[in-house]
Amino acid sequence: MAYDLIVIGSGPGGYPAAIRASQLGMKVAIVEREKLGGICLNWGCIPTKALIKSAQVFEYIQHAEDYGIKVGKPKVEFDKVISRSRGVADGMSKGISFLMRKNKIEVIEGFGKLVRGKKVEVTAESGKKTTYDAEHIIIATGARARALPNLPIDGEKVIEYRKAMTLPKQPKRMVVVGAGAIGVEFAYVYHSMGTEVTIVEFMPEGLVPREDADVSKELTKIYKKKGINVLANTSVESVDTSGKTLKVMTKNRKSGKEEVIECDVVLSAAGVAPNTENIGLEDLGIKTDRGLIETDEMYRTNVPGIYAIGDVTKGQALAHVATAEGITCVEAIAGHHPEPIDYNNIPGCTYCVPEVASVGYTEAAAKEAGYELKVGKFPFSASGKASAAGAKDGFVKVIFDAKYGEFLGAHFIGANVTEMIAEVVVARKLETTGMEIVKSVHPHPTMSEAIMEAAAAAYGEVIHL
Repeated sequence: MAYDLIVIGSGPGGYPAAIRASQLGMKVAIVEREKLGGICLNWGCIPTKALIKSAQVFEYIQHAEDYGIKVGKPKVEFDKVISRSRGVADGMSKGISFLMRKNKIEVIEGFGKLVRGKKVEVTAESGKKTTYDAEHIIIATGARARALPNLPIDGEKVIEYRKAMTLPKQPKRMVVVGAGAIGVEFAYVYHSMGTEVTIVEFMPEGLVPREDADVSKELTKIYKKKGINVLANTSVESVDTSGKTLKVMTKNRKSGKEEVIECDVVLSAAGVAPNTENIGLEDLGIKTDRGLIETDEMYRTNVPGIYAIGDVTKGQALAHVATAEGITCVEAIAGHHPEPIDYNNIPGCTYCVPEVASVGYTEAAAKEAGYELKVGKFPFSASGKASAAGAKDGFVKVIFDAKYGEFLGAHFIGANVTEMIAEVVVARKLETTGMEIVKSVHPHPTMSEAIMEAAAAAYGEVIHL
């Protein structure tokens, strides 16, 4: 029952860490209380994209005549949309099981808790407790939906993202509280399939408030045009769940104006909270800050042999960040010398329609950091590929340091931009300059050539504007 490494949690941080450790010759076990793949694979990244695809297909059919194709009136079969999404997630989870077997990683089912002396106590569903020894232990327990004090989640009328993926029937009216990635993605899905949606966002910027201001304004404009009600700079004061319909009391933070919105369900999408309770942190004296585990750049906690990665730490709560942290952590444990992760070069992607993708500094943050800027913007309305595809919404915005040409950041909104942002991530990693982007020949017609055009706009050389 002794291992070189035990990983607690099998999400996008935990299972890649376990696989990399096995590749490096370690005897590895992974502890999981639910299904392999964690929240991302079972309740987050993957099944939400399946729901979004169904919504997109429904939208395509509704606008088929725009492409010269006549079809009958489409109808959403909500239960089948949900069923397809769950099937995609289940298939992916089985794929993780295969990877565990392939890499000779023992899967231990149950709730893992740290015990003094580099041990993990696992409580099975039956209640039976078993203790395992390990030279190294990685905490990768992830996060869950964060509940707001004045918006308690009951799982029926006030729900979080997990329930939003398995509702028994489609609601006629929905209020989404929070306009980050989770909020705007579910708002798109439900609105596209016919639900009347209102988004309430506390921050004044509007939708995706952490993105560059131009992107936030553009997405807000597009969502309003679609018919989604967007209330920015607005708080939810209370929710009355006593009647047949819910009454959501909102208050504009600037004007003080109050408004009651009636709906069938409220989706709380106000971020996530780390799963760090009851896993033995206090017993071992592991340092935390507001629930997040403190680590160094190789993910070592203050207790030798104990590490933490992913959403339980202070980095961005993103699946690809957790994966990178897990691999870096394991390579350091194995005596390699991995390069620390550059958290200013992490791409962020939101899979609403149109999609949003960004990396690096926003324009405001770059100015605040003291840079003199060259900023270029290229709208997809000027893109031949976007016009042909009927996807002219959005733009590419790039930001360079005027003095040295350093690629400071990029902010995209449009069709398939989440597939395009990696070009900028690699360019920044390789310390590519603005003029090198301008002089790199991009294929035509593609959406990606908008990156080159935007860079050219920054330097006064744009051709197609």
